[in-house]
Amino acid sequence: MTAAKTLAAIALSLWVGLAAAEVFRDCAQCPEMIALPGSTFKMGEEMHPKARPVHAVAIRPFAIGKYEVTQEEWIAVMGTNPSKDPSCGKQCAVENINWHDAQAFVARLSEKTGKSYRLPTEAEWEYACRAGRPAEDYCSGAGTDWNRPWESPEYGAPKPVTETTANPWALFGMSGNAWEWVQDCMHENYVGAPTDGSAWSEPECKSRVLRGGSWISGPFSGRAGLRFSYAPTFRARDFGIRVARTLP
Repeated sequence: MTAAKTLAAIALSLWVGLAAAEVFRDCAQCPEMIALPGSTFKMGEEMHPKARPVHAVAIRPFAIGKYEVTQEEWIAVMGTNPSKDPSCGKQCAVENINWHDAQAFVARLSEKTGKSYRLPTEAEWEYACRAGRPAEDYCSGAGTDWNRPWESPEYGAPKPVTETTANPWALFGMSGNAWEWVQDCMHENYVGAPTDGSAWSEPECKSRVLRGGSWISGPFSGRAGLRFSYAPTFRARDFGIRVARTLP
């Protein structure tokens, strides 16, 4: 079987599995989650120095948020709204959060539900984004949720999460809308990266990875393989979160 046919067969098997994928919430105001099957995929992009080398990663089954966490969901768990643009509405992505804020959210959500919520690993995020299509430039295959011309003096705003673009696995807003914190520390490239889907981290981590681009950053930043990072203490009006959950 040729490499192209092998990839097509893998993609078909994933599509079949996702046709019956479980979609669930663990409480009325919890994020809506989609259970994804495990598989092996090719992570990275040769065109980006920090995303080389392209390498195979084995992903275990896990669940990931269908949408970015909304302002309403954040308030339900944390009691406050950190967003710079609360007027956007409670169904807009929560933003202006740092990595430590994200950790506090998943810890409280885990306590509230009795389930193991966390940030996705960088490998899990890219696996979910690519949705079985390693050659696609963007998570949706059609571009990004980016809504500000470069020449505009306005920063724009996040969209309501249900108005963002979905990828083939019905995950919305993964290219554009808000940058999404993941669990991993930033490394200069993928040399020595884990191949089992786990987070690449260490105790002294100066910067954490964000993925997916935002309404501010421009369409190039929404590419499936592009990596960005910032200090875990830094907040920005386009930094948000999508949660993951460990499955039994």
